[in-house]
Amino acid sequence: MAGDSAAQVTARRRRDPAGRRREIVEAAAALVIEVGLGGLTHRMVANRAQVALGSTTHYFATLDDLREAALRHLADQVDSGLAEVKRSLDEHGADPAVLAEALFAYLADTHLVRADTCLLSAAVVDPHFRSLALQTFDRLVALMSAYVGVREATAIAVFAQGAAAHAALHEEPLDVASLTEVIARLLAATGECAGGGDGNGNGNG
Repeated sequence: MAGDSAAQVTARRRRDPAGRRREIVEAAAALVIEVGLGGLTHRMVANRAQVALGSTTHYFATLDDLREAALRHLADQVDSGLAEVKRSLDEHGADPAVLAEALFAYLADTHLVRADTCLLSAAVVDPHFRSLALQTFDRLVALMSAYVGVREATAIAVFAQGAAAHAALHEEPLDVASLTEVIARLLAATGECAGGGDGNGNGNG
């Protein structure tokens, strides 16, 4: 709380070990976004969380443990962003314009986009983290497939990953009109494929 002395903050943290652990994880997650997974150190996290260095090693004996906790925290934040997408679809339906507006809102959140790309880059470098990156992808497919079908949802999720990388690099998302056009084309193309095959890309002839 504002106005608390350092001694009061320290005393409160001693009474709330779960809260101290959460502050360490939140600090680590923020630093992963800023300096990358490879740049993370116990000392940096301790300084950011304003705790003793020994506190970080008490809760996370190894740097790998701390990195994994930070990435899981980022994955939870991305999942919260996807929950907002679901709420939008629940309320307005899932035509291309609605999907585009929901995706734009997600891509306009710089923190979420950077968290998303951090998860992806970590998964590419270390297969140990692949399940976390796939978790967010699979959840996006799952929430959209209730409205547009699995094939269409998968195509849109693949596009969304690319759009997130674009937003991270350019520091702004594609505009709603562009997102709407691409999503409409994907829905039309995958719908045509589904209508002309057996669901596995094979024709009926």
